[in-house]
Amino acid sequence: MNSCPCGSGLTYADCCEPAITGVHPAETAEKLMRARYTAHVYVQTDFLFESTHPDHRRGYDHKGTEEWARNSEWQELRILETAGGSRDDDRGEVEFVARFREQGVAREHHECAQFKRENGRWYFTDGRMVKPKPITVAKIGRNDPCTCGSGLKFKKCCGK
Repeated sequence: MNSCPCGSGLTYADCCEPAITGVHPAETAEKLMRARYTAHVYVQTDFLFESTHPDHRRGYDHKGTEEWARNSEWQELRILETAGGSRDDDRGEVEFVARFREQGVAREHHECAQFKRENGRWYFTDGRMVKPKPITVAKIGRNDPCTCGSGLKFKKCCGK
Protein backbone atom coordinates (compact mmCIF):
# COMPACT_ATOMS: atom_id res chain seq x y z
CA MET A 1 0.00 0.00 0.00
CA ASN A 2 1.61 3.24 -1.18
CA SER A 3 0.49 5.89 1.31
CA CYS A 4 0.11 9.39 -0.12
CA PRO A 5 2.88 11.77 1.04
CA CYS A 6 0.31 14.51 1.76
CA GLY A 7 -0.72 12.78 4.98
CA SER A 8 -4.38 12.23 4.08
CA GLY A 9 -4.20 8.56 5.07
CA LEU A 10 -5.29 7.47 1.57
CA THR A 11 -3.18 5.73 -1.01
CA TYR A 12 -1.39 7.90 -3.55
CA ALA A 13 -3.59 6.40 -6.31
CA ASP A 14 -6.77 7.38 -4.43
CA CYS A 15 -5.55 10.79 -3.29
CA CYS A 16 -3.16 13.07 -5.17
CA GLU A 17 -2.21 11.01 -8.21
CA PRO A 18 -5.43 11.75 -10.21
CA ALA A 19 -4.90 15.51 -9.82
CA ILE A 20 -1.16 15.37 -10.58
CA THR A 21 -1.62 13.20 -13.69
CA GLY A 22 -4.58 15.25 -14.92
CA VAL A 23 -7.09 12.39 -14.69
CA HIS A 24 -9.33 14.30 -12.29
CA PRO A 25 -8.84 17.91 -11.07
CA ALA A 26 -8.63 18.62 -7.35
CA GLU A 27 -12.13 19.19 -5.96
CA THR A 28 -11.14 21.70 -3.28
CA ALA A 29 -8.39 24.19 -2.57
CA GLU A 30 -7.08 21.95 0.22
CA LYS A 31 -6.89 18.96 -2.13
CA LEU A 32 -4.94 21.07 -4.61
CA MET A 33 -2.59 22.14 -1.81
CA ARG A 34 -2.06 18.48 -0.88
CA ALA A 35 -1.40 17.58 -4.52
CA ARG A 36 1.09 20.45 -4.87
CA TYR A 37 3.00 19.22 -1.79
CA THR A 38 3.00 15.68 -3.20
CA ALA A 39 4.23 17.04 -6.53
CA HIS A 40 7.26 18.42 -4.69
CA VAL A 41 7.86 15.00 -3.13
CA TYR A 42 7.71 13.25 -6.53
CA VAL A 43 9.38 16.16 -8.41
CA GLN A 44 6.37 16.73 -10.68
CA THR A 45 7.24 20.33 -11.53
CA ASP A 46 5.06 20.46 -14.64
CA PHE A 47 2.04 19.98 -12.37
CA LEU A 48 3.26 22.75 -10.08
CA PHE A 49 3.45 25.11 -13.04
CA GLU A 50 0.12 24.04 -14.55
CA SER A 51 -1.71 24.27 -11.21
CA THR A 52 -0.52 27.86 -10.80
CA HIS A 53 -3.06 30.34 -12.16
CA PRO A 54 -1.95 31.68 -15.58
CA ASP A 55 -2.01 35.26 -14.26
CA HIS A 56 0.57 34.29 -11.61
CA ARG A 57 3.07 32.26 -13.63
CA ARG A 58 5.41 35.09 -14.58
CA GLY A 59 8.78 34.54 -12.97
CA TYR A 60 8.14 30.84 -12.29
CA ASP A 61 11.54 29.15 -12.13
CA HIS A 62 11.20 25.61 -13.51
CA LYS A 63 14.84 24.72 -12.94
CA GLY A 64 15.03 26.21 -9.44
CA THR A 65 11.77 24.54 -8.40
CA GLU A 66 12.97 21.19 -9.71
CA GLU A 67 16.32 21.49 -7.93
CA TRP A 68 14.63 22.41 -4.65
CA ALA A 69 12.14 19.55 -4.93
CA ARG A 70 14.80 17.01 -5.93
CA ASN A 71 17.38 18.07 -3.33
CA SER A 72 14.97 18.22 -0.38
CA GLU A 73 13.86 15.33 1.78
CA TRP A 74 10.13 15.99 2.21
CA GLN A 75 8.92 14.84 5.62
CA GLU A 76 5.43 16.09 6.41
CA LEU A 77 2.58 18.34 5.38
CA ARG A 78 0.33 19.77 8.06
CA ILE A 79 -2.79 21.66 7.07
CA LEU A 80 -3.41 24.14 9.88
CA GLU A 81 -6.51 25.96 8.64
CA THR A 82 -8.67 26.41 5.57
CA ALA A 83 -11.00 29.27 4.72
CA GLY A 84 -13.33 28.81 1.78
CA GLY A 85 -12.04 26.62 -0.99
CA SER A 86 -14.90 24.12 -0.96
CA ARG A 87 -16.70 22.72 -3.99
CA ASP A 88 -19.14 25.66 -3.76
CA ASP A 89 -16.52 28.43 -3.48
CA ASP A 90 -14.47 30.30 -6.06
CA ARG A 91 -11.72 31.36 -3.66
CA GLY A 92 -9.94 29.71 -0.80
CA GLU A 93 -7.03 29.99 1.57
CA VAL A 94 -5.02 27.14 3.05
CA GLU A 95 -2.54 27.69 5.87
CA PHE A 96 0.00 24.90 5.99
CA VAL A 97 3.42 23.86 7.22
CA ALA A 98 5.64 21.70 5.02
CA ARG A 99 8.54 20.09 6.87
CA PHE A 100 11.62 19.04 4.92
CA ARG A 101 15.38 18.62 5.17
CA GLU A 102 17.63 20.59 2.85
CA GLN A 103 21.34 19.78 2.83
CA GLY A 104 20.85 17.94 6.11
CA VAL A 105 19.20 20.94 7.82
CA ALA A 106 15.63 20.61 9.13
CA ARG A 107 13.40 23.34 7.73
CA GLU A 108 9.75 24.40 7.80
CA HIS A 109 7.84 26.28 5.13
CA HIS A 110 4.84 27.97 6.82
CA GLU A 111 2.53 29.69 4.35
CA CYS A 112 -0.99 30.96 3.77
CA ALA A 113 -1.68 29.95 0.18
CA GLN A 114 -4.39 31.61 -1.91
CA PHE A 115 -6.44 29.68 -4.44
CA LYS A 116 -8.93 30.60 -7.14
CA ARG A 117 -11.34 28.40 -9.05
CA GLU A 118 -11.99 29.11 -12.72
CA ASN A 119 -13.98 26.96 -15.13
CA GLY A 120 -14.33 24.27 -12.46
CA ARG A 121 -10.58 23.99 -11.82
CA TRP A 122 -8.68 25.19 -8.74
CA TYR A 123 -5.43 27.14 -9.17
CA PHE A 124 -2.79 28.39 -6.77
CA THR A 125 -2.54 32.18 -7.08
CA ASP A 126 -0.25 33.46 -4.35
CA GLY A 127 1.26 32.66 -1.00
CA ARG A 128 2.38 34.65 1.96
CA MET A 129 4.93 33.36 4.42
CA VAL A 130 3.76 33.21 8.03
CA LYS A 131 6.39 34.62 10.35
CA PRO A 132 6.92 33.05 13.77
CA LYS A 133 5.19 34.94 16.53
CA PRO A 134 7.58 36.56 18.98
CA ILE A 135 7.79 35.16 22.46
CA THR A 136 6.26 37.58 24.90
CA VAL A 137 7.33 37.73 28.49
CA ALA A 138 5.21 39.52 31.04
CA LYS A 139 7.29 41.88 33.11
CA ILE A 140 6.90 41.33 36.82
CA GLY A 141 6.88 44.42 38.98
CA ARG A 142 8.69 44.48 42.30
CA ASN A 143 5.39 44.76 44.18
CA ASP A 144 3.56 42.08 42.16
CA PRO A 145 2.90 38.67 43.74
CA CYS A 146 5.78 36.27 43.15
CA THR A 147 5.19 33.81 40.30
CA CYS A 148 6.42 30.87 42.42
CA GLY A 149 3.13 30.95 44.35
CA SER A 150 4.62 31.73 47.78
CA GLY A 151 2.15 34.56 48.40
CA LEU A 152 4.98 37.03 49.00
CA LYS A 153 5.74 40.07 46.87
CA PHE A 154 8.25 39.37 44.10
CA LYS A 155 10.83 41.74 45.66
CA LYS A 156 10.73 39.80 48.97
CA CYS A 157 10.89 36.34 47.31
CA CYS A 158 12.47 35.27 44.00
CA GLY A 159 13.27 38.87 43.06
CA LYS A 160 15.83 39.28 45.92
